[in-house]
Amino acid sequence: MGQSTSTAVPPQFSSPLDLIASSGSLEPRDHTEDIPDECLAYVFQFLGAGDRKRCSLVCRRWLRCFEPLVAGSKNLKVLKLIRCLGDWDKVLETMDGSEFLTEVHLERIQVSDVALNAISKCVNLDILHIVKTADCSNLGLVSVAQNCRQLRKLHIDGWRTNRIGDEGLIAVAKQCPDLQELVLIGVHATHFSLSAIAANCMKLERLALCGSGTIGDGEIACIAEKCVALRKLCIKSCSITDIAIEALAWGCPKLVKVKVKKCKGVSNEAVDWLLVRKASLEVSFDATGVEALDASSSDVGGQESGAEVMEVGHQVALAHGPSTAAGRLAMLRAKLGVFASRNLVGCAFNRRLNSMSMTVAFGKELEG
Repeated sequence: MGQSTSTAVPPQFSSPLDLIASSGSLEPRDHTEDIPDECLAYVFQFLGAGDRKRCSLVCRRWLRCFEPLVAGSKNLKVLKLIRCLGDWDKVLETMDGSEFLTEVHLERIQVSDVALNAISKCVNLDILHIVKTADCSNLGLVSVAQNCRQLRKLHIDGWRTNRIGDEGLIAVAKQCPDLQELVLIGVHATHFSLSAIAANCMKLERLALCGSGTIGDGEIACIAEKCVALRKLCIKSCSITDIAIEALAWGCPKLVKVKVKKCKGVSNEAVDWLLVRKASLEVSFDATGVEALDASSSDVGGQESGAEVMEVGHQVALAHGPSTAAGRLAMLRAKLGVFASRNLVGCAFNRRLNSMSMTVAFGKELEG
């Protein structure tokens, strides 16, 4: 009686700085450091793809927490690794051949043929991007081809290392008959591998050949003759001339879109004549345009093939009348020589083909 109960009044802080000062420290503290890596990894597995991507970019520690997620995800369907630090060979080896994994993107990360050999155990793989991975070679690609026979889309950016070439591509041609899309950037393929792909991959619909000094008129002629299902073709910075364009005019009966960039040996007259020969064809042509050769836009954002296989550009609008087009056609035929019929590809280039010497985006998320 007579005693009043006292109620503790919480201190009032006018700003966050007052709260920090009251704790005796003026330096902000990362409280997530108190959470074990295993707990962080457990939390991350409940996040959506977008949130996982953002979390993986916070710091190296959070990125490392995704490694056990990759290794332990038995139902993983899509794996995209772009610019991730760490030894991903070791991580991918622990996956032990997921039967659900169908799509893998490896871009600018530390992987080698060890990773490709591990991925080859995923027998249902049908999409593979190998972009700027300097230690991947023909050996790893052969392993993938031998085991992943359902492969439909293959993107390779060789990054000027010359470690993937004819040997790996020939294995793909022999073992992956369902291949529908092939993008080769900085890969020194020759008619040996391209002819094998054209002959064996009869479902090939989209092809991009960029930044290769070994791809010339003979290689394009081989494609024109044998790739009967080809619908979209992109050629950038390759050593082709008007002869290659002439071959396309007679071959590839289902071709609907062609993109030719930075091929200085190709003239406007050849492109005009190609459009005369195939009036419904969409053509994008720029002989000297400056455009970076890259397999994907690898900044934080969406993936996009630099070879632009899916979108090959706008149709060239011709301002010439019928008589002018006919005149240019005559000039072109005079330059190329008179080719009598559709036997151009089968006959005119056989000698050339026989004499030539032999020389893909870590989507930043984990899905599934």
